Amino acid sequence: MAAPPATASAPSWCPYAASPSAAARRIPCALVVPAPHHGGPRRGGDRFLGVRAKAVSGLQSGAVVDDGAQRPWKLSDARLVLEDGSVWKAKSFGASGTQVGEVVFNTSLTGYQEILTDPSYAGQFVLMTNPHIGNTGVNPDDEESNQCFLAGLIIRNLSICTSNWRCTETLEEYLMKRNIMGISDVDTRAITRRLREYGSLIGVLSTDQSRTDDELLEMAKNWKIIGVDLISGVTCDAPYEWSGKTDSEWEFKKGQSTESFHVVAYDFGIKHNILRRLTSYGCKITVVPANWPASEVLNLKPDGVLFSNGPGDPAAVPYAVKMVQEIIGKVPVFGICMGHQLIGQALGGKTFKMKFGHHGGNHPVCDLRSGRVDISAQNHNYAVNPESLPEGVKVTHVNLNDNSCAGLQYPKMKLLSLQYHPESSPGPHDSDLAFGEFIELMKNNRL
Repeated sequence: MAAPPATASAPSWCPYAASPSAAARRIPCALVVPAPHHGGPRRGGDRFLGVRAKAVSGLQSGAVVDDGAQRPWKLSDARLVLEDGSVWKAKSFGASGTQVGEVVFNTSLTGYQEILTDPSYAGQFVLMTNPHIGNTGVNPDDEESNQCFLAGLIIRNLSICTSNWRCTETLEEYLMKRNIMGISDVDTRAITRRLREYGSLIGVLSTDQSRTDDELLEMAKNWKIIGVDLISGVTCDAPYEWSGKTDSEWEFKKGQSTESFHVVAYDFGIKHNILRRLTSYGCKITVVPANWPASEVLNLKPDGVLFSNGPGDPAAVPYAVKMVQEIIGKVPVFGICMGHQLIGQALGGKTFKMKFGHHGGNHPVCDLRSGRVDISAQNHNYAVNPESLPEGVKVTHVNLNDNSCAGLQYPKMKLLSLQYHPESSPGPHDSDLAFGEFIELMKNNRL
């Protein structure tokens, strides 16, 4: 429970007394904390985050006491204001300021660093339903892109220590360096229930005490994410070659193919592990920007084309839909997440915004061709309406939580697509076989 506001003249009273008589006398006591570790964070060990008690303007960064003792907490200094008018007080970590975004919840139990660096979260605040975040710290090997694109992170409890042999810095330090806002000590369960009932909501995170709740509410109501092209802000600037495979210590696929395939990957916000998995399956990859002309791609004579994941509304990027239309049917193609939605639109289908989307590493998906059920990693707010697709297009997968379309196949056009993430970072490896399907599609096209 947060400490009550204190004044410079107020003593610190012990909240627990050894006896009723001691409680009656209200004996003052000092809070004893470990001495600061001057050598920096201990990797693989505990790291105490103390807050020096001092008075500040507005809200206080720590409880002020007569003896100047340190306190291992601070008072609420941030607010999350949702467009429905609700105001949630919280404690900030990472960057300070005011930021607007769409609030979505993610049910993954781990992998917060991969989530932070997933470009598909551009324009969104990610609320983690797992209450304890930060205990494994951050390391440079788990990045899914070169920067963080999300608007902010919302968690219940920020770990005050890190304990992992791969850790190089704390989550708070990581967000501070990347200018990403985070808040903790907020009722994430209550907010999640609200999002499930009313759908995704626009919110404003702010540590600026000069702004009123009404001003922040007005910002939330006036900000839009539907119909906005978010892909142009996350794609690469120029084509480049990718050659990195999954590290041998993390490789779980046996009997890798010795045959090589050239794949052109459209970067709508592509994750590094998608590229690593394709390379591990024997692909040489050329990554191109989202607006790269289809004619230039076809001139490269690739064995296949990948349409990657990405953020936002597929209906807001008609240039990407047109490009997909010019490529499908000419070479084998594989669409993931945003790529799946763009393929749906390119075939003449319609996409729609879901109530609160799918975000997490525990979504059951059924392969209708075999009856096999995979636990999948998902991150999307839009879906393809299967009833709008032309004859010949097969729905191959459905999400068992809501029966939404999770996969497509069109043999005539040499394409397949998935609404979820087969690279599963973070998440289970059940769906990795999808990369093998793409390899077989390219192999058969060579015959």
